[in-house]
Amino acid sequence: MGKVKLDEIDHQILDMLIDNTRTPFTDIAKKLLISAGTVHVRVKKMEEAGIIKGSSLTLDYVKLGYSFIAYVGIFLEKTHQTKFVLERLTEIPNVTVAHITTGKFNIFCKIRAKDTTHAKNIIFKIDDIEGISRTETMISLEESINDKKRLMHTIFNEL
Repeated sequence: MGKVKLDEIDHQILDMLIDNTRTPFTDIAKKLLISAGTVHVRVKKMEEAGIIKGSSLTLDYVKLGYSFIAYVGIFLEKTHQTKFVLERLTEIPNVTVAHITTGKFNIFCKIRAKDTTHAKNIIFKIDDIEGISRTETMISLEESINDKKRLMHTIFNEL
């Protein structure tokens, strides 16, 4: 499937939806001086093209008591165990992201925990998964950049 052509109106719609996925189409339409029906049709077109894949809710994990973030690099005994290990990782709800990687680690994941004791328990659960030879953990001191819009605007400029 080739690249989908988006125009400036599509870019502006995406820009507003990235800021807040719950922005009503009527509000977007008013700001862009187009009809809500046009916004609906364009969003539907971008969904059908696979550019928009659902919408997400952003939680403030700190307010929910999960302020501790760590990244765990996983070394596997054998690479053919990757799928099995990933399936076991999905059983640990505190593992929020996992990537199959090249380089030092076979799998690299992000965990969220309440504190260091909680994180230690999560990491021990990860270590106990069959097929994992060892892990290496890095603690996040602060999430300094989490910006979806900069990349989106770079992509728009390339289109």
